Amino acid sequence: MGRYLNIGNEAFRRARNSEYVDKSGLIAVVNGTLFTERSYSCVSRSRRFGKSVAAAMLAAYYDRTCDSRSLFADLKIAGDPSFEQHLNKYPVIYLDLTDFTTRYHDGDIVTYVDAALRQDIGKAYPQVPAQEGDDLMDLLMRIYEVIGERFVFIIDEWDAICREFRPETRAMDNYVNWLRRMFKSISGKLVFAGVYMTGILPIKKYNTQSALNNFIEYSVVEPGGMASSFGFTKDEVKALASKHNMDFDELEKWYDGYQIGDEVSIFNPNSVMQAIRSRRCRSYWASTSAFDSVADYIQMNYEGLKDDAIKMLAGERIKVDPTGFGNDMNEISSKDDVLTVLIHLGYLSYDWRRDECWIPNREVAGEMVNAVKANNWKPVVDALQKSEQLLRDTLDGDAEAVAKGIEAAHDENTSILSYNNENSLACVLSIAYYYARNDYVMHRELPTGKGFADIVLLPRKNVDSPAIVIELKVNKDADAAIDQIRRRQYPEKIRQHADRLILVGINYDRETKQHTCQILFQQQQ
Repeated sequence: MGRYLNIGNEAFRRARNSEYVDKSGLIAVVNGTLFTERSYSCVSRSRRFGKSVAAAMLAAYYDRTCDSRSLFADLKIAGDPSFEQHLNKYPVIYLDLTDFTTRYHDGDIVTYVDAALRQDIGKAYPQVPAQEGDDLMDLLMRIYEVIGERFVFIIDEWDAICREFRPETRAMDNYVNWLRRMFKSISGKLVFAGVYMTGILPIKKYNTQSALNNFIEYSVVEPGGMASSFGFTKDEVKALASKHNMDFDELEKWYDGYQIGDEVSIFNPNSVMQAIRSRRCRSYWASTSAFDSVADYIQMNYEGLKDDAIKMLAGERIKVDPTGFGNDMNEISSKDDVLTVLIHLGYLSYDWRRDECWIPNREVAGEMVNAVKANNWKPVVDALQKSEQLLRDTLDGDAEAVAKGIEAAHDENTSILSYNNENSLACVLSIAYYYARNDYVMHRELPTGKGFADIVLLPRKNVDSPAIVIELKVNKDADAAIDQIRRRQYPEKIRQHADRLILVGINYDRETKQHTCQILFQQQQ
């Protein structure tokens, strides 16, 4: 066992000794690529979405110096036809690049990487002496020529150097050249049975082309056949909730909402496991340099990005084109670039059919609120901070206080909060009632050309609060808004709350810019 060659199965054994959700289906996908033209895979995932556990699982499965059968016997991969064919059959090179980015900060970092790997691999093959001037590929080719060895190469955090060093620096140029040397030449096809790289970002583009276009890429934007491997599915979280007597609805509210490929309900796995261990749902999103970048990107306000961030806080989806992003966090030149970075980092979810992104859940929404506060967007921050009181006033039936609360959220100096169309009306109300999302599921209706916007708040499971229907009229009166609510035929999910329902009618006068409100408590007789 070495530091980088044949590291064994201890890391995956620790994962199995903990609460483990079976993601071994990934192995079958990678097995299908070995010794083919598709044998190079780059799988990029968001932070805290199980990159290192997946890499450790692959190392434990392929490493021929250990017996990992018992670790996989009860997992899905054990029933796959390829299981026996590749189990513990290869010398495995395992490289975690953060081992080097945390130690070295100069342009020679790749030289240190290459030398460390050569030293470790050379010890395992004393019968194949290196020659002066050899680099890692030279050594691997000599081993292949003398012994016929073919390696599996696993790189964790492959993009760590890209995130640490800016483009067009010596370190970055050296790293790209090293990757090309290892994986673009015919030699790589001879010495590697397969290569698996994982990180946050897809492979960097140069002049719209990937620096390593022979890799098959799987990402949160283009997951291919690996979508269910990127996080926990709804069924997996339901099973965990049942096993540990946790409230699934709370886990769903906090950590669900990611769409990856055709998987429309993916949970953040790290946060789910931490919530189960601590038996408490809250934000487990640790402060990172990535968050600082998010705040900086939003502050740039490319093409109205600031307004879009507020829209997403209000529950809206935003159009995004991820195809132009160069896969480099240091090269951001448009709103689409920023939104695409946020998708890769896990701050936003993405629907590939509609090319739309949105804030997936309560945990991430809290981080976006922090970004808004960090950028000192005072009108929005004030509205968010006052939203708790607004909900309390609504539940208390204090119509005058509710009218004042809505006015406080309406700031004409912030474009998104200007009452210029029905969508903006609903956005204002969504921001004003932001705090209600803790206990309610918010539904918005946006009929066109009617001059109103509806907000429907349905209490979450185990929340003992009435449902709330809010309607806003323009240049009429609050009573007209209440009448509109009463005439509306609401769907069954609202009628289920007819025994405890609060009707809120709000009128906005464009000339005076004042709001009036009527609140009616409706109970089924």
